Amino acid sequence: MYSPSVSSSPGEARAPSLLVVCGLSGAGKSTVLQVLEDLDFFTADGLPPSLIPECCRMFSRPGMEHFRGMALGVDFRRGGTAKDLDAALNNMEKRLPREGGASARPALLFLEASPDVILRRYATTRRPHPLEREGMGLEEAMQEERRRLVKVRDSADIVLDTSRFTLHDLRREIQRRWSETETAGHAMRVNLISFGFKYGVPSEADMVFDLRCLPNPYFVEELRPLTGQNRAVADYVFAGEAARAFRERFLDFLRFALPYYDAEGRYRLTIGLGCTGGRHRSVAMTEAAAKALRQDGYVVGVEHRHSSLDHFQNENAPTERVQKTQGSAVAD
Repeated sequence: MYSPSVSSSPGEARAPSLLVVCGLSGAGKSTVLQVLEDLDFFTADGLPPSLIPECCRMFSRPGMEHFRGMALGVDFRRGGTAKDLDAALNNMEKRLPREGGASARPALLFLEASPDVILRRYATTRRPHPLEREGMGLEEAMQEERRRLVKVRDSADIVLDTSRFTLHDLRREIQRRWSETETAGHAMRVNLISFGFKYGVPSEADMVFDLRCLPNPYFVEELRPLTGQNRAVADYVFAGEAARAFRERFLDFLRFALPYYDAEGRYRLTIGLGCTGGRHRSVAMTEAAAKALRQDGYVVGVEHRHSSLDHFQNENAPTERVQKTQGSAVAD
């Protein structure tokens, strides 16, 4: 009979850096490994227990130091039993170097879900259960797999019941357990892109903000060749009380909204900030936002997509075209 497991509490010791992931088909193993890979773990899936020792030994070799850990997905269809898995883990405990006196035995994470949930997931994906290849029906295959893995479940360090998890819930749970806890930062990365509307809106942007309402340095001759990264340009853009209020309320909005996206389990949020040519106003606001968000603990990527493109094109355009453009006072 199925009985749901109780997850270990978040106040336990730091999540292990060597992890073996296994469990029932349809319980979410592939999703867990994908999340761990995004958390800078080296991952491999579909391994028989006999290959675990060799893969774990790789973790101590040169070139692996930039990984936070290693997560290995075990597939018992490729051979091996619960006894073989236990022997492989014990082998690692004896042979791997210990850190701070702690055990080097990889932790075993077992994923499961209730039969009705797994049945519903297979009905949704329409993929065959692995044991159906042995001539069983779906429900019989599910029961047989659960029976075969009883000992593996009993020996697991962490048993995670995913019955009530959506895909996003499972991602958040793994992020909560294995994200870096040494810093007060956020798991979500924020990418800021300044751009010019006349060149097109970034297709990858989740949010787009139009900054063409701000004072335009393009019309100040000595500022025109500069970009929003220059202090004089930024000072001009935000010189007025209204522009400064706009900037502060925009930053307040980001501080309000971003934690909701972070809590949703997103890996990244891309924000586009646009002005006419993508050289002055959008760049100045992007720099201000990047500074504020970094101070709030976010990892921020910045791309000024069109800041040099507009100036380059104007410098290399035919003289008549430049004069015509200047005469018609086309904004940046």
